Amino acid sequence: MEIKFTPWRMAYIKSADAPDSSGCVLCDKGRAPDNATNLVLYRGATCYVIMNLYPYNPGHLMVTPYTHTADLPGLDAATAAELLDLTRRSVALLGQALAPQGFNIGMNLGRTAGAGIDEHLHMHIVPRWNGDTNFMPIVGGTRLIPEALDQTYAVLRPLFDAITDV
Repeated sequence: MEIKFTPWRMAYIKSADAPDSSGCVLCDKGRAPDNATNLVLYRGATCYVIMNLYPYNPGHLMVTPYTHTADLPGLDAATAAELLDLTRRSVALLGQALAPQGFNIGMNLGRTAGAGIDEHLHMHIVPRWNGDTNFMPIVGGTRLIPEALDQTYAVLRPLFDAITDV
């Protein structure tokens, strides 16, 4: 088996389990003022759009309510509406910027369902291209991301900045 070193993930792993952790990473990112450092593309009234720090593919976004909750049925109507609207807009902007051939969109509700951050719900939007699943993840168990996060952010941010009617 080939081993790929990913030392940048240790900070994430340690922060998720640290007893002195400041709390929920999605709450922290939602409150943080520096959008570029935190990969926040857009801030709405009840939800925000953030790039996934550990993307499955370039342009992997998450639409996240500011409210700390894992209760999808308990979301108020305004938050639920903005969550879906920002998901819809994100798909359109990703299509414009990156020209993917498809998308995976969804939520993992609960640790058993695969949620890495199970206490704060968030919608994943993953652009997909023909051939993006090749021998590396299937045989080698390794995913290759062909673009740095800051490069993808630079392409997407101006498009999200142009949103004026939420």
